[in-house]
Amino acid sequence: MILTLVGGIGLFLLGMSLLTDGLKNLAGDTLRLMLSRFVKGPFTALCSGTFITFLVQSSSATTLATIGFVSAGLITFPQTIGVLLGAKLGTTSTGWIVATLGLRYSISVIALPVIGVGALMKLLSSGKLAHAGLALAGFGLIFMGIDTLQVGMEGLADYIDFTVLSGTQFSGILLLIVTGIVMTVIMQSSSAAVATTLTALFAGAIDLPQAAALVIGQNFGTSVTAIIAIIGASVAAVRTGVIYVVFGLVIAVIAVAVMPVFLWITEYLNIPGNAAQMAIAVAAFHTSFNLIGIVFIMPFRQYFADLVMKWFPEDEHSMTQRLDRSVQHIPSVAIESVNRSLRAMLSGLLDYLSKALGESNLSIDREFLNQAELAKVEISQFLNEIKIGSGQSADYNRYVATLHALDHNVRLMDACRDTQFVKHIKNDPVATQMSVMLQVSFEKTQNWISEKSEEDITEALREVSAKLAELRKKRRVEILEHAALSSGSSIQTLSNLDTIRWLDKLAYHHWRAVYHLMDKGEYEIDPPYPA
Repeated sequence: MILTLVGGIGLFLLGMSLLTDGLKNLAGDTLRLMLSRFVKGPFTALCSGTFITFLVQSSSATTLATIGFVSAGLITFPQTIGVLLGAKLGTTSTGWIVATLGLRYSISVIALPVIGVGALMKLLSSGKLAHAGLALAGFGLIFMGIDTLQVGMEGLADYIDFTVLSGTQFSGILLLIVTGIVMTVIMQSSSAAVATTLTALFAGAIDLPQAAALVIGQNFGTSVTAIIAIIGASVAAVRTGVIYVVFGLVIAVIAVAVMPVFLWITEYLNIPGNAAQMAIAVAAFHTSFNLIGIVFIMPFRQYFADLVMKWFPEDEHSMTQRLDRSVQHIPSVAIESVNRSLRAMLSGLLDYLSKALGESNLSIDREFLNQAELAKVEISQFLNEIKIGSGQSADYNRYVATLHALDHNVRLMDACRDTQFVKHIKNDPVATQMSVMLQVSFEKTQNWISEKSEEDITEALREVSAKLAELRKKRRVEILEHAALSSGSSIQTLSNLDTIRWLDKLAYHHWRAVYHLMDKGEYEIDPPYPA
């Protein structure tokens, strides 16, 4: 019996994992686009969190994606509150699937063919069809797991006395809640824990009050896994984890408070004794207390957010504060985190270069350059650990573009070490003109990075780069002809040429870095540029 129970839980967990992975890959960039476009107000954030969790059948995936987008700066921390609450609500959908389909009907009869078809789709095809096959196989395994759990649960009550854990006395309720938490932590899935509870209720191993108390603990159990996940994580992850735990605790208290009302309603409707109706009642209770908790929390969301941000301040000067290793297995989110880190790095480099162009005797800031070098190493390592799956063309294109942006940032960083050319700018009118043009273009980019402007500035930067390239070629000829006709110092001539080339280099790599950091969807490896 124990082996059967363990096998049933294992099949359910494997099915959930395959279903989640398949749906995430099938959705592709949907997670990123939905979170970035629709998480504007509290209601849209709540709806987005609920829908995404229902779509991928994993509150963990939604939570990790949210952490990544907070880290990347695409959404603010207060906006995540609605998404996290939505994830709480969305994850209750699994209970409804188990109660209405998995327990009431013998779907295991068709589960095997579904698994077979899904496996063949995964093995014999590629791209989205293969991802759909993986999700289909996972869906079949879930119901195979439920069927196996039912078989194991049938004799459980004969071996284990559950009456010692009363679902009507406060001490018993607390023990059952703790048991539910432990189940979720061990299984690493509240959905699997809830499915196990519903199956035990359906088989008569536990009664309705016990099932209700267990579900309260299992709902809070995801908060405990969040605590484990934020150990050593970024500030954004810690903030999100803390707020998730606080919400879980508030919702658990509300659930315990409304539990007597729920039991009274079920008694009034004569539900106890009918296994199928009891399973549906527990699924409804699971959704209801989360919904009541959401209604209670939403008016105080900003207060919670301000409090957590005060407790956990963010280091705004770090170039790599956007990187969060907990989201590396979600390519679209991980790449966005790198993109925003590179924007922060580019902003620092442009600020450094703007100061250099504005001062004739600027000393090299070695501390800043060391920070930029460390950021380059950390970003490179982070990129190296991102795995792009087959068929994820959008993620692949953005990954390639991000690599190009990193390379151009590194070239600009190298140019920052050559600021000795600045002192020669005032000696050449063309170099002075180029310097002014560069400072204007740097300011445009800084406004874009700080999100003061949303316009596509890449064409304007390309034109500046092309203009500076033309000035460099024309001025090169003039400088060499002047040197040949006069007795001027060849050292001064070379210095002027190097300064012109240095300014041209800044314009070129500045433009290319911004081009590849712009979210264009499709990228040209070598965008148009004059010879």
